Amino acid sequence: MEKFQLHILGCGSATPTVRHFPSAQVLTLRGRSYMVDCGEGAQLQLRRCRIGFASINHIFISHLHGDHCFGLMGLMSTFALHGRPTDLHVYSPAGLREVLQPQIDYFCRGMSFQVVFHEVPTDRSEEVFSDSALRVTTIPLQHRVPTCGYLFCEQPGLPHIRRDMIDFLGIPHYAIMGIKEGGGWTTDDGRVFSHEQLTVPARPPRAYAYVSDTLFCPRCAELIRGVDLLFHESTFAESDAARAVETNHSTAMQAARMAELAGATRLVIGHFSSRYDDEDLLLAEARSVFPHTERAAETRVFDIGE
Repeated sequence: MEKFQLHILGCGSATPTVRHFPSAQVLTLRGRSYMVDCGEGAQLQLRRCRIGFASINHIFISHLHGDHCFGLMGLMSTFALHGRPTDLHVYSPAGLREVLQPQIDYFCRGMSFQVVFHEVPTDRSEEVFSDSALRVTTIPLQHRVPTCGYLFCEQPGLPHIRRDMIDFLGIPHYAIMGIKEGGGWTTDDGRVFSHEQLTVPARPPRAYAYVSDTLFCPRCAELIRGVDLLFHESTFAESDAARAVETNHSTAMQAARMAELAGATRLVIGHFSSRYDDEDLLLAEARSVFPHTERAAETRVFDIGE
């Protein structure tokens, strides 16, 4: 089974310390890479994680706070210096193009690719991107500015043809794709074998949910029902729950409750406030509610649907 992976480039909050880079992630599947948020220093972290610049064609920004998008200009400049040949598509809430286009025009005049901006909704769930590998849907969140998370769903695969039936019936290679797509097979002596007799179902598609800066939003659980891996911001410990409400953030325990409500298989917590010298406190709080919790850390890689 081909790996579907989450690469953590940065997991710090708006007050980063020497321990963390600001928020940035990359998903990899079928030889393609998809960036999720782009905090400062993202291009340096891509090198450390050995993710090729050319593999990133789509970047999904959750909201227009600097710790989630200040890295875009540096990344685009680096792409331009490398002579990138393909367009870069950036998905974000309204306003990003108006902020970045003057900087692109000034600092990257004559660059070899176009930046294509796509405005995404933050008040509803809507599919905003699809290719042969993934479908991406927005998750409306509640923060101080318009914000959305993203649900990345693997495209369903075709059924697997049974090797024993290929050998038994002598099915030629040219007929295999047609059978996978729903056809059957008729032997030379007229025996008919249905699609169901010749195949076994593909494994269920895998899914990853990115829940960025937000108040605890139980209503979002239904939108991410059954995800294999959930990343949920965990800026504060439960002792600072009042501060979480004041700043429109979540606690680690609330992140765990979301994973529980959504029926997620695994949870990764991140976006930690710099006030905590020992982030294992946040991990322990989350695990007290949802045991299958891991802590994000720079360069760490998580398999989705392992």
